[in-house]
Amino acid sequence: MNKWVIPGALLAGWAVGHADVARNVKLENARVRVSALDYEPGEPREKSIRAADQVIVFLNDSRYARLDPETGAKEIRTRKSGDVIWHYKGEVAPVLTNLDKKTYRTLVIELK
Repeated sequence: MNKWVIPGALLAGWAVGHADVARNVKLENARVRVSALDYEPGEPREKSIRAADQVIVFLNDSRYARLDPETGAKEIRTRKSGDVIWHYKGEVAPVLTNLDKKTYRTLVIELK
């Protein structure tokens, strides 16, 4: 087994709270974890706390609803393939729901 691939049991424990999002670890070492995440149409991603600084790369166009965890305000966001965003460790990751009729994919690069 490649030493950079995280064992399935550890991945299952790490992904708690993200069961609605298909996660596929592409690379992991002492400094970074790179995961591909698939967001299915109409399936919400539950609120969580970001465990690490993150760079998120959108792999295809997407349209999703973002539910603000503090105010409850709903906002519709669109991203284009290739868009990149940043999040800090400890931020609240809000509830997101894919509004498209197709799955959208992202790469999440987590810094350790």
